[in-house]
Amino acid sequence: MRDNGNSSENQKKERALMNYEPTSAPVTLSEREVQIIDLVASGLTNHEIAEKLEISKRTVDNHISNILTKTKTENRVSLVRWALQWGKVCLQDVNCCSIPLADSVAEEV
Repeated sequence: MRDNGNSSENQKKERALMNYEPTSAPVTLSEREVQIIDLVASGLTNHEIAEKLEISKRTVDNHISNILTKTKTENRVSLVRWALQWGKVCLQDVNCCSIPLADSVAEEV
């Protein structure tokens, strides 16, 4: 089997995923940031997200950069793992619990 030079990069990625440790505290994200995380989790590229939201790709790039910093994640995969852990996204009925928003709870009282 030939080494195409990707094995060391793949090993680094695997180690990063195995050593993934979520942030210990929840992070405050804007509605737009949560929306972008949801689109990342659904597999869209930054360009596709930009088209869907009718914003520039550069704006999406900036949002994702800010989100990665806030969540202390290094890449899109670890971001999605973080989002699943904190209940920010729902993937194909996995991790889908309905958490009432503060406004809707106040209205019910």
